[in-house]
Amino acid sequence: MPNNRLYTSLFILFFASFFGFSQTPADSIRKDISKDIPKEAVIDSIVRKPMNILAPSRAAFYSAVLPGLGQAYNKKYWKIPIVYAALGTGIYFYLDNDKTYDRYRDAYKRRLAGFTDDEFYGDGTTPRVSSEGLIRAQNTLRRNKELSLLITFGLYALNIIDANVDAHLLQYNLDENLALKPHFKYSEQENSTNLGVTLNFKF
Repeated sequence: MPNNRLYTSLFILFFASFFGFSQTPADSIRKDISKDIPKEAVIDSIVRKPMNILAPSRAAFYSAVLPGLGQAYNKKYWKIPIVYAALGTGIYFYLDNDKTYDRYRDAYKRRLAGFTDDEFYGDGTTPRVSSEGLIRAQNTLRRNKELSLLITFGLYALNIIDANVDAHLLQYNLDENLALKPHFKYSEQENSTNLGVTLNFKF
């Protein structure tokens, strides 16, 4: 029994001393390697821009208050003219259909009152546009008004969604620490080429 305890103690002491000595060179190598790495590379691989979880909500809120303001918050200034051009087109068609609808409605009201001097009657004894035609035109223009208004609201909502999604995408990590790069190398000594793709991931 004493011999077994002695052997056990020696065995534990041997492995403890082995791992203790084996760690020393590794530590020294790690320290030597860290000395060779530029400080800028170490800082670049460690420092990250903090994620702003409120940025998407803030961008969406700004675009809801004033279309295009969320795009300006995301620094996508080139999108602002597109936002206003889309909304302006929808509003233009709505106002144009509304104005034409009022013309047909006023003419129809004068027909019901017994007048024949509206702009759609013409100079002859028979109207250029019948009363039924005025009713059909009003129905078509009313639908066009509603469609234009619906499209305008859809573009307004799309402006908000675009600002929100853009703010999300701007926070993705696209730096050099995670990259997929093709490479092409030519060896003059071996007179050969090397073509491939490297995946770089740094902690």
